[in-house]
Formats: sequence, C-alpha cells, structure tokens
Amino acid sequence: MENLSLVTLGFLGSLVAGLMTAVGALPILLGRTPSKRIRDMLLGFATGVMLSASFFSLIIPALEKAEIQFGEGAIPAAIAVLGILLGMIVVALMNEFLPHEHFKSGREGPESASLRRVWLFIIAITIHNFPEGLAVGVGFGADGMKTGLPLAIGIGLQNAPEGLAVAVALLGENYSK
Repeated sequence: MENLSLVTLGFLGSLVAGLMTAVGALPILLGRTPSKRIRDMLLGFATGVMLSASFFSLIIPALEKAEIQFGEGAIPAAIAVLGILLGMIVVALMNEFLPHEHFKSGREGPESASLRRVWLFIIAITIHNFPEGLAVGVGFGADGMKTGLPLAIGIGLQNAPEGLAVAVALLGENYSK
C-alpha cells in the first residue's frame, strides 16, 4: 500500500466506502420482503447510525484537526462550521442544477423530464455521495493512510446502513428488488 500514490489511495478508499452502500442493500436484495413494521425499524436504525457517523466520523475529527493547526478556541469551531456550510452550499447547488428525482416531490432540475427514472435516482445518489468521496480523498491527500483510512472506514460503515435505508425506502415505494 505504501507504493501507491495518494491519488490512487484516495480513489480506492472512496471506491470501497461507496461500495459499502451496496453491501448494506444486500439483506433486502437477497432476503424476503420485510413487513412495514420491520422496514420502519430498519429505517430508524439506519438514521441513527448515519447521524452518529456524521458527528463522530466527520465533525469531531474536523474539530480535532483544526485545533492541532490553530489551537483551542473559536477558530477551530469556525473552520468546522465553515466547512459544513460550504458543503451544504455545494450540495444545494448540485441539487439545483443537476436533474434528479425525489420520492415525494418528483422530478427536479433541468431537463429531468427526458431522463429515465433510474438515471434520475442514480444522479440523486451521486449528489449525496460526492462530498463523501471528496472527504476521503482529502483525508488521504492531507495525511496519507493516517487520516484517510479511518475516514474511509467511518464513511464506509455509515454507507452500509445508508444502503439498507435506500433499499428499504425503494421497496416501500413499490420498486422491485
């Protein structure tokens, strides 16, 4: 692994973290269709894991890194908040300018009427996963395996229940396995 470039490590780490989404969907794809009660329970579990992962795997490490560089105080917190806000703006812009589809509000974005529904869903997932891939790439680029690997593992572990949640939600909206 030490012979690989930081770009290759970042790419592989992002790829593996992203593939964990498919691993999370496997119980739904390979098992029998769960009842509504079980689907609701699985969605609640996935939501809790994703909220915990975003806090413990992303926000706290960002604060720790900023404290190492700038010392304790308001500056590290401001940097973390600025990073979160910048990420929100980028995702909002992608949401505005890329065609995609939501379960409740339907198709959105430019020329979405001409795209097949499956592509709209793929674009929506890409909008969501793009910042995660960037975070893993930055982790490897900033500090190699020391920062990149734990970040890739944290995001990958969060992606598994996310894949489960997406599969359960699609099943609940009468999409076939």
